[in-house]
Amino acid sequence: MKHLLLLILCLLSGSITFAQKQITKPNIVIILADDMGFADLGCFGSEIHTPNIDKLAREGLKMTQFYNAGRCCPSRTSLLTGLYPHQAGVGDMVKYKGSPAYQGYLNEHCATIAELLKTKAGYNTIVSGKWHVGLQPSALAFNRGFDRSFIMLNNGSSYFNSAPLYNDGSKITFMLNDREITRNDTSKYLTQAITDFAIQSLEQIKTDKSPFFLYVAYNAPHWPIQALPEDIARYKGKYLKGWDKLRKQRYEKLLASGIIKKYWKLSDRDSRAPAWDSLSPQEKDKWDTRMAIYAAMIDRMDAGVGEIMNKLKQLGKDKNTIVLFASDNGGSADEVKSLATVIQKNGTPGSVNSIDSYEIPWANVSNTPFRLFKRNTHEGGIATPFIAWFPGIIKAGSINTQPAHFIDIMPTCLDLAGVTYPQEFKNRQLTSLEGFSLKNVLLSKAWNGHDAIFWEHEGSRAIRKGTWKLVAEIDQPWELYDLDADRSETSNLAAKYPDKVKALEAEYLQWAQKVGVVDWNKIKSL
Repeated sequence: MKHLLLLILCLLSGSITFAQKQITKPNIVIILADDMGFADLGCFGSEIHTPNIDKLAREGLKMTQFYNAGRCCPSRTSLLTGLYPHQAGVGDMVKYKGSPAYQGYLNEHCATIAELLKTKAGYNTIVSGKWHVGLQPSALAFNRGFDRSFIMLNNGSSYFNSAPLYNDGSKITFMLNDREITRNDTSKYLTQAITDFAIQSLEQIKTDKSPFFLYVAYNAPHWPIQALPEDIARYKGKYLKGWDKLRKQRYEKLLASGIIKKYWKLSDRDSRAPAWDSLSPQEKDKWDTRMAIYAAMIDRMDAGVGEIMNKLKQLGKDKNTIVLFASDNGGSADEVKSLATVIQKNGTPGSVNSIDSYEIPWANVSNTPFRLFKRNTHEGGIATPFIAWFPGIIKAGSINTQPAHFIDIMPTCLDLAGVTYPQEFKNRQLTSLEGFSLKNVLLSKAWNGHDAIFWEHEGSRAIRKGTWKLVAEIDQPWELYDLDADRSETSNLAAKYPDKVKALEAEYLQWAQKVGVVDWNKIKSL
């Protein structure tokens, strides 16, 4: 009996040691989608075929109240630095707006995940995909801690070549490490190119005993909606049922999966979107094609995720690798052809000769059951589907409903790697982290979380404190919601609870002053 007890104790001790080893300096993979809504994945209510991402969710954790910063540049900044975007210099986009908080590129008071994991824990560091946190050399990936980088600098590019579509100040669209590269019409589809660089980089370090940090930042499904013909064909005709029925179907699927609560209502169709049944057959066909292209883009991105996961398994790296998946903001209501700085093309929809977006009606579907879109700080703009996968560490099929934010990703990575965030880095004083490690969430342990979370983007602003959320669009009065009862933001309680509005506003204004928020009306013309 004594020997049996000793054996059991040894086995238990060994399993605990094994678990500790597994979570000490794991490989870290972050996969980011671009302009993909809360309900665009199969595991988050969608009809789009996403088996590989769904598998990560099925074998891992879904966080159903995870937040981004409302738009690509601010969100990516928060993800990489653990700070609110204003604190790192990217309160808006990549153009200077007359204030340090809106200088348009990563400042000297922040460090990226890659910089700290590389210098403090010996990680190999790789980025493949959209960068968009500044155009100055000091803010580019090869100067921000990444050993290997294939990056797109601007916010939108053709998926088939390097032709600039949107003039945001960048004269270079793509870079391979520290040099410009050109993609032409015979280049592989951009989503595949991003996947391939990630896989090739993993192959190059396969014999290295050091852990790696891989940041895969897909441009899909950001406009222009362009996809491979064979991918589009799989979805053509499937959206003739229309956005009204599809929103209801996604809503019911979200309810059935437990991602949303049964008493959260489906918000009304956006007032700028017509009823589907009011459209002509020709209009229905046009819109069906638009959504088929968008769905095809997500489908191809999911295939890329599958290729990366297969590569990890082939290299024997999958058992000690954590994978985090999210989207940088909600579905986009942008009408790309109305933007004066976008080159106009009218070729076959979805091809290299076309420039389209899927606009308000379909973005309204993407963000089911929420209101509004990318750029807004209502839930439709800032709610992200977040998935974490770590075999043997994260309980399969688990769900966490606590509010968390992109600012929590940096401290989580550091915690997993055993790195303490420094006060100084390369003789630069660093701003203290705003986020908190999610390690306890990953381990299904108690997590204290945030007292409050804040947002500001181009005058759209919000604070979430507990279940209360105070939110307003630019030049509009505050709205107040109890998100426990009404996360769809359908019942404004501001008039009923004026004292709550005043208290939350005071806390928001204190934060805004701290991080450098400036009245958008005073800077938007710069």
